[in-house]
Amino acid sequence: MLYLRRTLVLWVSLLGFFSRAQENTDNRYAEPLDQVLKKIETRYGVAIRYPDALVKGKILNYARWRFRQDVEETLNNVLAPFDLKAKKDGDKKYKISDYEYYRWSVEDGWAELDRIAAQYKNIPEWESRKKELKQCILEKLRLAKLPARPVSKPIITPLRKYNGYTVANIALEILPGVWINGSLYKPETYKGKIPVILNPDGHWPQQRYRADCQLRCAALAKMGAMAFSYDLFAWGESLLQFKTEDHRRSLAMTIQALGAIRILDYMLALKDADTSRVGITGGSGGGSHTVLMTAIDDRIKVSAPVVSLSSYFYGGCPCESGMDIHSCARGTDNVEIAAMAAPRPQLVVSDGGDWTDKMPEHDFPYLQKMYSWYGKKADVQNVHLPAEKHDFGINKRMAVYRFMAQYLGLNIKAIENKQGQIDESEITIEEEKKMYVFGDHGERLPAHAVKGFDNLSTIFDAAVK
Repeated sequence: MLYLRRTLVLWVSLLGFFSRAQENTDNRYAEPLDQVLKKIETRYGVAIRYPDALVKGKILNYARWRFRQDVEETLNNVLAPFDLKAKKDGDKKYKISDYEYYRWSVEDGWAELDRIAAQYKNIPEWESRKKELKQCILEKLRLAKLPARPVSKPIITPLRKYNGYTVANIALEILPGVWINGSLYKPETYKGKIPVILNPDGHWPQQRYRADCQLRCAALAKMGAMAFSYDLFAWGESLLQFKTEDHRRSLAMTIQALGAIRILDYMLALKDADTSRVGITGGSGGGSHTVLMTAIDDRIKVSAPVVSLSSYFYGGCPCESGMDIHSCARGTDNVEIAAMAAPRPQLVVSDGGDWTDKMPEHDFPYLQKMYSWYGKKADVQNVHLPAEKHDFGINKRMAVYRFMAQYLGLNIKAIENKQGQIDESEITIEEEKKMYVFGDHGERLPAHAVKGFDNLSTIFDAAVK
């Protein structure tokens, strides 16, 4: 206790020294960061907002030497040593936050995509790079050698019947004691083989239980596809085995990709699955997952990433960018990874309220160029909704419905009303508990289920040796 008191007294004394002493090279012109920020506010006539904990106790060396005529350049110079950044938060207002490795300026993102694209000028050069990218991405994900697939049977709940479609919940064991969970929507009646569409969930609340997830998958089923809606890792029912914070570990990106591969293994082995008509669509983090899976799994024939794709945003969650795939082939970004889908049909849905806001201006023309090399320019499409924000709302769903109908041979009229408008009103929104595989309280989770991230890591490490 005496030691702690002395340490506290010393720290207070140091702060007092920094506030009183004349700055010079002996003390490296050091000042407390909070005082520097106050000086910036006074000098430039701005207001700077930040949590006290973000700057408390931080000492900036050579503080006054970092000041420039431009306030934003000054803020950058002052905050960079602490991995902090300032964002414009209104007229003469700024907000300080942690440095975001995954969020670039628009100009930097565009310049990086231009640098990337300059490395290939024809299909042979692009195909060579694409091959290099795919192999490297699989290695970075630690999936170049897939772990053995458990021989257990899927866990399937009783079928629920609704107007034009059915639903059953399914859990697939992807590693010993580790499941990926979802709901399989199918047409109420159909003949022969039908398309398969994967629907990974994004980072919105209520996971795959949300109304928009249910509406989308039920509509696709009514149109004639089997649509599988599934949880991301440490999300939804996966929380019976892992903690919410485990979703933000880098291995989450790998486990999600492995889960999607195992879903495809299962779905495409069904006798009524048309392996030549396979699609995937997801929004936000599910959109990043959509791009990734289309790049690494050729079984996917049609893709539709929604409100996710951008050259200046790499995915803000470790489940999107936690594994070092973006260093592959001397550096890549999500738009180039999306181009790996070419010439397979791809719909990019963007909006004006997030990092996809400038999709039509630079990133989409690059995709069009890549598709044009194959004579398939019309097969990459962009629906841009400048007045909308970051969600998977009705206009975004309608774009996906029409695109999937066009390229997977679905019956769009099955979800249209007499006026020819998309009508989701006859779809039943289920209560959350009905969508559980393992019971209302997880009581049906098998006894050998793995619990805890450390145990998962051990099992995965052993499986990929």
